[in-house]
Amino acid sequence: MTAKNIFLVRITAAMIAAGMLIIIAMVGFSYWMLERTGQATEEVLATREIRGAMLDLFSVLQDAETGQRGYLLTSEARYLGPYKEAAEKVDVGFKRLTEVLKRRNNNDDFLERLRGAIDTKLAELSETVELAKAGRRDEAMAIVRSNRGKEVMDQIRGLVVDKRATVEQRLNSAVASQRENASILQWTIIGGGILIVLAGAGAGWAVAGYTREVVQARSQVEALNAGLELRVQERTADLERANEEVQRFAYIVSHDLRAPLVNVMGFTAELNTALEPLRALTSDPSVAELPSAADARTSVETDIPEAISFIQASTKKMDALINAILKLSREGRRTLNPEFIDLGALFNGISASVQHQLVDSGGELVVEGTLPTIVGDRLALEQVFGNLVDNAVKYQAQGRAPVIRVRSRAGGPGAIFIDVEDNGRGIGPADHERVFDLFRRAGVQDKPGEGIGLAHVRALVRRMGGDITLTSALGKGTTFQVKLPRNLRTVSERSGELKG
Repeated sequence: MTAKNIFLVRITAAMIAAGMLIIIAMVGFSYWMLERTGQATEEVLATREIRGAMLDLFSVLQDAETGQRGYLLTSEARYLGPYKEAAEKVDVGFKRLTEVLKRRNNNDDFLERLRGAIDTKLAELSETVELAKAGRRDEAMAIVRSNRGKEVMDQIRGLVVDKRATVEQRLNSAVASQRENASILQWTIIGGGILIVLAGAGAGWAVAGYTREVVQARSQVEALNAGLELRVQERTADLERANEEVQRFAYIVSHDLRAPLVNVMGFTAELNTALEPLRALTSDPSVAELPSAADARTSVETDIPEAISFIQASTKKMDALINAILKLSREGRRTLNPEFIDLGALFNGISASVQHQLVDSGGELVVEGTLPTIVGDRLALEQVFGNLVDNAVKYQAQGRAPVIRVRSRAGGPGAIFIDVEDNGRGIGPADHERVFDLFRRAGVQDKPGEGIGLAHVRALVRRMGGDITLTSALGKGTTFQVKLPRNLRTVSERSGELKG
């Protein structure tokens, strides 16, 4: 990355960071302002509730007084209904006013004075009504004319008006605070928005400059890639030709080695046949009298047969190795043939092929869950998993029936894992990778084999675009993890190995 690109990236990061800090600051300040506005709103609601409670209470007292005056003036009982109803509501109204004022401090004196005045007024109203009911209307009117009730009502009105003024003042203050908060928040949003736009513009300028640099660099890279792709194709073609040459060489060498090996095996058989007359000759009594007869008999009956057996064992092993090389060479030259394969059915066939050995050893092959259907090369998959199952049966632990477990799991996009787990001898940590080498074997060599099975398995798996690894512990067992593509056709098309 050039110095200019680094500068543009730093500018972009700084602008983005500044924008984020502005947004965080705006959110924090807005939250604080909303808290203040909420408090002011609560104050407005509370003062309105206090004002409404006082006005309702005063209105109820006026209704009670109106009912009393109507009854005294007309002596009609219909005025007693509103009077009684209003008198009953006074206590409810005063209780409501007490509740809303108790939420604020320093209202006890006002409530005490108001309660006393209300009780006095209610007593005056009740006294006059009762006198009128008893037929003493003149006495009741005398009490009214004395202005005692008016004085008490004026006292109540004065208390309510004074308290209302205080409440109105607090209400106006809360409303002003709301307006102030709204104005501050408005200007904060405007200022923050301007700063964010400026930061965005700076980041956009830096991004645009960086983008121009990237486009120029990409154009250069594309120009380089055009030549590089051509070189890669040439190198790939060279590697493919070299690989074909290696496979052809391995095939020719192994094929040509068989001719002298067959001759050695044939002449060894001839030597073994030629020993019969020599044995008969050394057994002749006339020959036995010769001084070298004993040495000749030892050579014919012991030394030469032992040498021939060594030669036969070595040629047999060499023949097996040559066959293995031929097998690997032929497999490397075979074209893959993708087809839909039910892995469950594939393992059923493998299980049937080793059923006799499993029954003899008391073992079992268990498929855990449902194995998927994939697109793969049937012959290659049969050889891979058949070899793993054969090894699990062959290298079982002493005194323990072999149990082979097969399961599948996700292997990432377009791939799966097939795990083949056994409870056999296990493989030591030093041999976990070596067992995949050609002609290398691990552990006690008490079973026949040339050491090509796992090498062949890894070659097949990698040719199909997968891989194989293992985890193992001596004496506990081994688990082979085979990673395979779900669709070999895609892999084959990319590598140009698709049949047909």
